[in-house]
Amino acid sequence: MIGLPSIRLKSLHRLNGLKKMLDTIRSVRQLQIGILSLIVLLAAALFAPLIASHNPNSMEFDPLIAPGSDHWLGTDGLGRDVFSMIVYGTRTSLFIGVFAAIISGLIGTLLGGIAGFYRGSLDRVLTEINNIFLMIPTFFLVLLIVAFFGSSITNVIIVLGLTGWVSNALLMRAQAVSLRERTFVMAAYAIGESRTRILLKHIIPNGIFPIIANTTMNIASAILMESSLSFLGLGDPNVISWGQVIHHGRSYLTSGWWISASAGLAIVATVFTFYLLGDGLNRLFNPKQNTIR
Repeated sequence: MIGLPSIRLKSLHRLNGLKKMLDTIRSVRQLQIGILSLIVLLAAALFAPLIASHNPNSMEFDPLIAPGSDHWLGTDGLGRDVFSMIVYGTRTSLFIGVFAAIISGLIGTLLGGIAGFYRGSLDRVLTEINNIFLMIPTFFLVLLIVAFFGSSITNVIIVLGLTGWVSNALLMRAQAVSLRERTFVMAAYAIGESRTRILLKHIIPNGIFPIIANTTMNIASAILMESSLSFLGLGDPNVISWGQVIHHGRSYLTSGWWISASAGLAIVATVFTFYLLGDGLNRLFNPKQNTIR
């Protein structure tokens, strides 16, 4: 019974913290719109069989039927329902975008943290590697790797993850350079904690917030990159991709404009969603940029 008041006090503190976080989110309009849009995208991806009106691979309908009550976004040149293809394409885009961004976020955070925290020759080597990746046109590098090693969805995710980490590394390095001189890091040294433990326990957790915002924007970049590869015929042919839909629809721009237009608008809306999320998170984590009243 003695511990009951303390438990209630902890619960009250958690509720107050949650309320403060929700109030802060309400003050950032970009984040609100981004979260609502993301919920719609996740619902489309998770419940695609329920939302899609037809089988996206079925060619049982007449080709180039204009948008209407039976086919909300019409049919393509092979008689497939475009709306169903767009809904299932959401799964592909989110899957590739999220996992590629996670890989690039982990690599960039680790390399940037090591470079900024240890400094010296290790910092110079990692910085030069960053500069090399910055000089190489990323899209053409991805294009070459996918052309050589295959265009499966796994290869696309790995390639996008291994080529998109540079911005995260630069951000984390800057954070680590600043944090390594802080008092709490000096205190960790004083009590005998190892440098590796300080990096993983203090530097990275306290400098991760800009990385989270940037990684969210990297999801949009990965989705654009995957769509571009699919448009060029280098995407995974076994999955439905918005880039493939645009590639197919370009032959019917005069007679079936809705094919490419629908997939293009889906890409724009999805990329815009993640940019809103990234900008909103940046304003949320960085008080200097949060000028919304």
